[in-house]
Amino acid sequence: MKSLRPIRIFDTTLRDGEQSPGASMNLTEKMEVAQALVQLGVDVIEAGFPIASPGDFASVSEIAASVRGAIICGLARCNDADIDRAWEALRLAERARIHVFLATSSIHREFKLRMSEDEVTARAVAGVKRARNLCADVEFSPEDAARTDLPFLCRVVEAVIDAGATTVNIPDTVGYATPQQMFRVIQGLRTGVRGIDRAVISVHCHDDLGLAVANSLAAVEAGAGQVECTINGLGERAGNCSLEEVVMALRTRSDYYGCDTRIVTQKLVPTSRLVATITGIQVPRNKAIVGRNAFAHEAGIHQDGMLKDRSTYEIMRPEDVGLERTDLVLGKHSGRAALADRAKALGYQLSTEQLQTLFDRFKVLADRKKEIYDGDIAALCEDQFSALPEQFTFAGYTLSSASGHAPTVELRVLQNGVPHTAAVTAGDGPIDGIFLAIEKLTGIQTVCRDFRVQAVTVGKDAQAEVTVELEHAGQVQRGRGVSTDSLEASAKAFLAATNRLALGGQPRIHPQRA
Repeated sequence: MKSLRPIRIFDTTLRDGEQSPGASMNLTEKMEVAQALVQLGVDVIEAGFPIASPGDFASVSEIAASVRGAIICGLARCNDADIDRAWEALRLAERARIHVFLATSSIHREFKLRMSEDEVTARAVAGVKRARNLCADVEFSPEDAARTDLPFLCRVVEAVIDAGATTVNIPDTVGYATPQQMFRVIQGLRTGVRGIDRAVISVHCHDDLGLAVANSLAAVEAGAGQVECTINGLGERAGNCSLEEVVMALRTRSDYYGCDTRIVTQKLVPTSRLVATITGIQVPRNKAIVGRNAFAHEAGIHQDGMLKDRSTYEIMRPEDVGLERTDLVLGKHSGRAALADRAKALGYQLSTEQLQTLFDRFKVLADRKKEIYDGDIAALCEDQFSALPEQFTFAGYTLSSASGHAPTVELRVLQNGVPHTAAVTAGDGPIDGIFLAIEKLTGIQTVCRDFRVQAVTVGKDAQAEVTVELEHAGQVQRGRGVSTDSLEASAKAFLAATNRLALGGQPRIHPQRA
């Protein structure tokens, strides 16, 4: 059997994915995602853009110092300050990479950089040389490569390889390329660049036309050895190439591409859920690979075929991406060992303390619900992983409400462990009343920018998952709450976001506008 060509997976969820509006993460959350990415088996983790903000620098530094098992990468523009700052953040990494970028398309050269081709080439070479003096692993990206004339692109790529670049990344920065075009560009580099074999060709595709995965696969087919992608396809505008989709395409159609990755595909769904929980950006039900409907069959003819042979309507096994075929598994009489085993099967590694907290919450939930689904267990587990220091903790509420009248809400919270109560008769309905009571209790006035509620599983006793975005003093933070009581879930979500606002945070700077 012919051996499969290995493809590196470069994950930029923590950098490009975090640039997705509303998806910023704090240090604790970034560490959780970084550790999950190592368990997933990614080759390179782009941890951030160190010069963008003190928060970005701190997160890249902490990930570099603590996370082992993957190359840790930091982004930098082609200037001395960016590159030096990136290396300062990365210097404690087990394996470090500096990723420098500079725009090359005529549009960017004329309107953004106001530089000639010679000036761009010289700046790119200088940046790579400075990075290479600090770090043995250097990646260069000609920004907007998909709209760069191929002869000039070849010239820049050849120059940076001569300067010491070990990876050359071809970004479709604005999602303009088509698969045929991307194939020709990669093929053109392989035939038109002297010394191209001294560097790995990478590709970084955006999804503005819905072609990011297709363009990435076309690049692999043409000879690229690295794909840059994000969990759930997060990223600027319409997002990036989806890691789970490109990985499973290469795995499922290895007969065609002759390639594979080292990704542990059974961890795709748990990692997707973790990132969705932390960012507050939920996965659409019909999302390939990790969506709730990805392995669901409703049409009678499909169900009949599935009962006879799964391969009639499934080209992948749900088990291979981290889903269980049987959803209903636990009840109120289940023990701690069964719960731990189910959590592990779903991809969650819990400490003894986390397991005990999970078990206590599971018992409370089991008294409320007749049937406990995998989605319920996953929601409880994600609360363990996404927990933040809480100044305000939900303790309960009393509410009376009638159509056409303002609700009366008595809300109880613990502030740093001390009980407090606030009562209001105000608001347009129960949820607004709870929101106003939280503002009164915490003293933090906010504007609700987004409010979403969805069922975690099925049935009239399903847990409600509420996600909110609150704004205070120019800072926007997300919160999430889960409960069989949708009002309680709303209160928990509002308090979670308020806790984040109380903790404060540094504003981020967009890499291209820094």
